[in-house]
Amino acid sequence: MVVNVQLEPLLIEGLDIRRPLIMAGPCSAESEEQVMQTAKEVAAAGVKIFRAGIWKPRTRPNAFEGVGSVGLPWLQQVKKETGMLVATEVANVKHVYEALKYGVDIIWIGARTSANPFAVQEIADSLKGVRIPVFVKNPINPDVDLWIGAIERINQAGITSMAAIHRGFSSYDKTIFRNAPHWQVPIELRRRIPELPIITDPSHICGNRDLIFDISQKAMDLGFEGLIIETHIDPDKAWSDAKQQVTPRSLKEILDRLIMRDPEIDADLMLTLAGLRDKIDKFDDRLINLMEERMKVAEDIGHYKKENNITIFQNKRWDDMLRSRIILGNKKGLSEDFINRVFRAIHQESINKQTSIMNND
Repeated sequence: MVVNVQLEPLLIEGLDIRRPLIMAGPCSAESEEQVMQTAKEVAAAGVKIFRAGIWKPRTRPNAFEGVGSVGLPWLQQVKKETGMLVATEVANVKHVYEALKYGVDIIWIGARTSANPFAVQEIADSLKGVRIPVFVKNPINPDVDLWIGAIERINQAGITSMAAIHRGFSSYDKTIFRNAPHWQVPIELRRRIPELPIITDPSHICGNRDLIFDISQKAMDLGFEGLIIETHIDPDKAWSDAKQQVTPRSLKEILDRLIMRDPEIDADLMLTLAGLRDKIDKFDDRLINLMEERMKVAEDIGHYKKENNITIFQNKRWDDMLRSRIILGNKKGLSEDFINRVFRAIHQESINKQTSIMNND
C-alpha cells in the first residue's frame, strides 16, 4: 500500500535536534509549583523539551482528567525560566486552539485519539495554515495502517514536521508490560515511512519505572530517534500513573547509561533481528501464561489427592506421560533430551505444589 506523506526533516524552532531527542516531564501538570520544580530539575538533566499533560483522557469517569487550560500559563513560565520548549497532548479542536494560544511548541495526538479517524480529521482541519511539529502516538491496537492513516491526515493538513510516538499496545494477555511493545509494528512503520522519526515512550509501555531503561536502550538499539519519559519530582504522590514516572535524578541516570550506536550500520539487519526477537518474547509470554494455567490444574489434582488419600507420585502415569511427550516432541523436530529435561522440570514443579498442599492443614 502506497503511503502518501510529504515530510521535511524534523525542525523545531530554537532547538538543535540531535539523536536522541528527549522529552521529559510529568504525566500530568498538577500545580504551578510541581510543574516549575520538575521543569528546573529536568532542565538540569540536560533535557530540552518539557512534556506535561494538561488534558488527560482517562479510562473511567471521575478520575483526574487534568487541570485543563489553567495549566497552560505554567508551561509558558517553564519556557521563560528554563528555555526549554514545551509539549502537550491534544484530543480535540478546543485543545488545539488553547495550546496554540499559549505558545505550546509541540503537540501530540494520543493513542485513544489516533484510533479515531473522525477525531484526527477534525484536529487536522484545525491545523491548516499552522506551522507546528505534531507527533502521533500509535493507536491502542497494533494496527500499523490505522497509525499511518492518522499521520497522513495530519500531514495532508500541511504539517510537514512530524514524528511518531511508539507507546505500546493494549493486550488482553498478561505480560510484564502495561502496553505490549510489539516492536514489529514501529519497525514496519519505519520500513514504510523511513523518513519519519520514531520516538519511543517507555513509560507507557512499561507501566513500571524499573523497566524503563531496558526499553529505552532497545529503542536506541533499533535506531529510533528519541524517548519521551514521564518524570515527576515525587512520583509516588503523582495524581496519575505514579508507578511509571521517574524522578529527575533517575532520568539523568537512565540517559547517562544509554549506549548510542550508529543507526546507519546494519540498520536493516538490526530491524529484522528485532522483529524476530519480538516474536520470541511473545511466545515466551504465552509459554509462561500456559505454565501458570498448567500449575493451577496441578494444584487442583493435589487437592483431589489429599481429599481422597491418594499418593502424590504415580509412577505409571509419569512414565506414560513422559513417553507420549517425547514421541510428540520428535514429530515436531524437538530432541528427546530437550523434551526430557523440560518435562522433568515441569513435573518437579507440579510435585512441589502438590506436596505443599498435602502438608498444609
